Amino acid sequence: MKLCKTCLTFLHHCTRINVPMRAISGFSSKTYDDWNKAVSDAEKIVGYPTSYMSLRCLISDEFSNVAMHLRKLVGTRHPLLKTARGLLYDGKQSTQTRGLIVLLIAKAAGPGPSELSKTREPDKVSGIYSSQRSLAEATEMIHTANLIHKGVVNLAEFSDSEDREKNDMEFGNKMAVLSGDFLLANACTELASLNNTKVVETMSFAITDLMEAEFTDLRDSGGECVLKRDIQFSDWIRQTYLSSGSLLARGCRSAVELADHTEDQKEAAASFGENMAYLQQMKTDLKPLFSRDNGGDDFSVTSAPVIKYLEQTPEERDRITALSTKDAQQIVSSIKTASVIDECYSLCYKYGDSAKKSLDVFPQTDAKSALINIVNATIRS
Repeated sequence: MKLCKTCLTFLHHCTRINVPMRAISGFSSKTYDDWNKAVSDAEKIVGYPTSYMSLRCLISDEFSNVAMHLRKLVGTRHPLLKTARGLLYDGKQSTQTRGLIVLLIAKAAGPGPSELSKTREPDKVSGIYSSQRSLAEATEMIHTANLIHKGVVNLAEFSDSEDREKNDMEFGNKMAVLSGDFLLANACTELASLNNTKVVETMSFAITDLMEAEFTDLRDSGGECVLKRDIQFSDWIRQTYLSSGSLLARGCRSAVELADHTEDQKEAAASFGENMAYLQQMKTDLKPLFSRDNGGDDFSVTSAPVIKYLEQTPEERDRITALSTKDAQQIVSSIKTASVIDECYSLCYKYGDSAKKSLDVFPQTDAKSALINIVNATIRS
């Protein structure tokens, strides 16, 4: 894939942001190698590297024009720069795994049994339909568009004395909306080209859920996390499903739908994607507890350990809910004195086991083994 000079220059600036990679990852050398091996083996199975799949649109002249304007953000504190860097290296892996998982599910299910499926030829190398590859790319583009849109800054937080920075943030917001919309429009065009109304409907629900995730009672008007006093773990489940589970579950289900497989296989694929999302989010929520700064920028006041702590110690609800994400150290200190961490790790194994069990309906193949390896590598991370 050859990128235009403007895009390369912008991406070069983004990757020079001074953030220590090891500090971001929270991975030990062993678990990092396990993860990389699981992903590398999986990419070989699906036929080609899926790394930077969501950046395919950088080839286009349209995004070249956007990138030219994005360069103006270099040197500012707008979160869009961090997002751009994260697309190249998110601290855990150098690939976007949603599309990879969709492709692995497609190959694990195999060619469709119906006469309609037999009229289409899967790729002779990987055994995956071209429509399923398009779906995987669309899934990644939807995820990336959502990440970019989430980077919009609340300008009301800036005073009139901060005019210059406020102007930078306003310009960054416009670029976040423009580039996010561009990717989302391309994803929708890709989905429409599949000529499958069920898949289009399924994936449109995923987009709806991503938008709804930003307007729940766990978010304030500025998009910041809010810990309501009566919060329960079911709220975490719902928020995780809306923000990540729906897209992965519906993407996996659609991959099986495109091959005209049975309903139980579609449900199994969706179950794998949903449980995988819960596992990934739980691991993400746990990592800040072990960072050197006891939480840091990655800590969320509505993370699973916090909610589990409040369920275990209801007498602490008034004190903890009066705090915010900025008070991460106080919250983390309280959590570490309870048995919450062990409970959250147990849930990681539960979600991992549920994800692997859902694959029982598929025959034993390299693709199925690769999916299991990715689950295990995520648990160990």
